[in-house]
Amino acid sequence: MTLLAAHITATTRRHSFIATGLLGLALLTPMIANNAEARELSVSTVLSDAFPWGQAAEKWAELVKERSGGELTLRVYPNAQLVAGDQTKEFSAMRQGLIDLAVGSTINWSPQVPELNLFSLPFLMPDHAAIDALTQGESGKQIFAAIESKGIVPLAWGENGFREVSNSSRAIKTPKDLQGLKIRVVGSPLFQDTFTALGANPTQMSWADAKPALTTGAVDGQENPLSVFDVARIDQVGQTNLTLWHYMADPLIFAANQRVWKSLDEDERTLLTETAKEAGVWETAMSRAGNAQRLADIEARGVKVITLEEDAMQAFRDATQSVYATWTPKIGEQLVETARAEVEASR
Repeated sequence: MTLLAAHITATTRRHSFIATGLLGLALLTPMIANNAEARELSVSTVLSDAFPWGQAAEKWAELVKERSGGELTLRVYPNAQLVAGDQTKEFSAMRQGLIDLAVGSTINWSPQVPELNLFSLPFLMPDHAAIDALTQGESGKQIFAAIESKGIVPLAWGENGFREVSNSSRAIKTPKDLQGLKIRVVGSPLFQDTFTALGANPTQMSWADAKPALTTGAVDGQENPLSVFDVARIDQVGQTNLTLWHYMADPLIFAANQRVWKSLDEDERTLLTETAKEAGVWETAMSRAGNAQRLADIEARGVKVITLEEDAMQAFRDATQSVYATWTPKIGEQLVETARAEVEASR
C-alpha cells in the first residue's frame, strides 16, 4: 500500500468511526432525555407489605412502573415513616406537600375530613355488600368531594377490613362484658365515644405503642382487622379472646397531593388513577379472600373466637345510639341518611 493509499484508508476509517459514534449518540440522546425526565413520587402507608394495606401500596407502585416503562415510579414508605410513625399526621403532611401520594385510612384522615367518620359509626355496615354500597355509591362520591375540598385528590378505594375486638380478660358477648376494660383505640374521638358508651375505658395511642402496652398489661384489649391480629401475632401478647362483631370498617383511599397532581400531564394522571383503581380492586379481593384462613390460623393458636348472634348484635347497636346522636351532625345528616339508605338497599 502506498503512503497516499494508507492516508486515504486511515482517513476513511476515522470518518467512519466518527459517523458511527455520532449515530450512537443520536440513538442514545432520547434515552438520556427520557431518563432525565423520569420522576419518582413518594407514597405513604401505615403498614408494611406484610399486611394487605402495605401490599396495596406496593401493587400500585408495581403497576405504575410497569405501565410507564419506568418513566414514572412510586417509592413506598411504609410504617408511617414520613410522619415519624404518627399516622394521624399523614393527611396534614400530604396537604403540606411533604408526601406526594398515600394509601391512607379513613380513620386516620377523619380528624381533618369529618365526613370520613361515616365509616366509624358503630354497626352501620353489617357486611361487605354494605361497604361496597357506600364506597361505590352516592356516599362515596360525597366523601371524595369532601376530601378534594381539603386539597387532596382521591383516586380509588381499598380496604383494611372490619375491625374486631380482643382482650386478655374474658369473652365479650354482651355490652356488659366490656365494662371497665381498658381498650386501646386509634386517635379518633368517635372511637372513644363508642367504647365509653359500651362501658369500657378507651385509651388512645398509636399502633407503635399499642403492642408494648398490651404486653405490659397497660391496656386489656384492642380492636383491629383480622389481618392485623394475625400478622402482628397479637395473640402472643395475651389477647386470647376475640369477638367478631364487625362493628365498623376501615376503607382505604388512594390519593394525591393536589399540587403534585396539577404538575402531572394528562397521561400521567390517567395512569395513576387507573392503576390505583386496579390496585384497590386487587387488594380488596385479596384481603377478603384471606379472612377465612386468617381466622383458622388464629383459632389454631389457641385464641377463643366468639361470633355474635343477631340478638347480641342488637344489644350492642342499642348501647351505641348515643354515638349517632353526637356524631351525625358532625358528619352531615344528609350523608348519614344517604348511607343508611344505601346499606338498606344492599341487603
